[in-house]
Amino acid sequence: MSLRDKVAQLFTVVVWGPKAGAPSKENQARYGAATPAEVVEKFRPGGVILFDWAGNVSGAGQVAALTTGLREAAREDGGAPLVIGVDQENGIVSRLRALVTKLPGAAQIGATGQTANARDVARVTGEELRALGISLDFAPVADVNVNPRNPVIGPRAYGSDPKKVAPMVGAAVDGFHAAKVASVAKHFPGHGDTSVDSHTGLPVIKHTMSKWRTLDAPPFRTAIAHGVDVVMSAHVVMPELDPSGDPATLSHRILTGLLRDELGFGGVISTDALDMAGVRKKYGDSEVVVRAVLAGADMLLMPPNLPKAYDAILKAVKSGRISESRINESVLRILRLKERRGLFGPIRTDPGALRSPEHLKVAQRVFAQSR
Repeated sequence: MSLRDKVAQLFTVVVWGPKAGAPSKENQARYGAATPAEVVEKFRPGGVILFDWAGNVSGAGQVAALTTGLREAAREDGGAPLVIGVDQENGIVSRLRALVTKLPGAAQIGATGQTANARDVARVTGEELRALGISLDFAPVADVNVNPRNPVIGPRAYGSDPKKVAPMVGAAVDGFHAAKVASVAKHFPGHGDTSVDSHTGLPVIKHTMSKWRTLDAPPFRTAIAHGVDVVMSAHVVMPELDPSGDPATLSHRILTGLLRDELGFGGVISTDALDMAGVRKKYGDSEVVVRAVLAGADMLLMPPNLPKAYDAILKAVKSGRISESRINESVLRILRLKERRGLFGPIRTDPGALRSPEHLKVAQRVFAQSR
């Protein structure tokens, strides 16, 4: 792979429109390419994340055709396969809400006290994503929600007790893997004790290292023990973990020192969305992506200006600020994830498999137990 191809693998981006070949003014304005397929062919990103608000979701057959078209565009000229992801946590974060089996969110699953429910819901979710050609779910949430005023996590978490949350997270990872879909534990080092939404501000959490190890870390430890593919960073400041004032997404002490070295995570580290205010307050968009890579991130999610971010990483490598060997480490992790989840082989979609009687039965059982 050329350096440009390797840098491109780090980025997971949004494309606008319902069809791979359908032009969109939004794509043209942001990328200088009209259709989703042309964006993929031009920038050769490592991944695409689908959103209802980007016009990517209107019907099961439509989503399956879109993912197939995007994968075909990525393989033009022998490019690396594309990982296609989505935020399908169920509950209040459900990007495919109208298409898939309605399943309980994490808080409802946690209320049942049964880890088998977390596994079954994740398996059903994964099977339906796979039927649509989606190979990565940005779930489960591994935060321990101990702040009742938390405006961004709340019912997205399995609960407020790490001893109960951790087994649920591990079971969910197992469920996604049973469906042959990659899973993402989020938001490291923990977003459960905030009263500020990192989409609009920069939360500060004053947990000591000891408190972090006993409260926030256990679900991530368990996710790693269960082989989670990706851990997503949080745009939160934890001054007791890193006194620099930088959010965790840009913190070498947190992403490399704690997640890699202390917890022993060898998979892909993803940033949370880089268009969120919490990570954009201190540095410009070009500097943010460079600092994220230097901190230990592999997957750069949703940069607000892809051409600018792409050029910033290239420039940093060419100047020696980021070594090419550091880029190689990230690319190898990303390619291993793609190989492990079968993306180098044929992917067959089956939109008719959604909302099967077996899946509906699982949903009904868990909803009944959560009351």
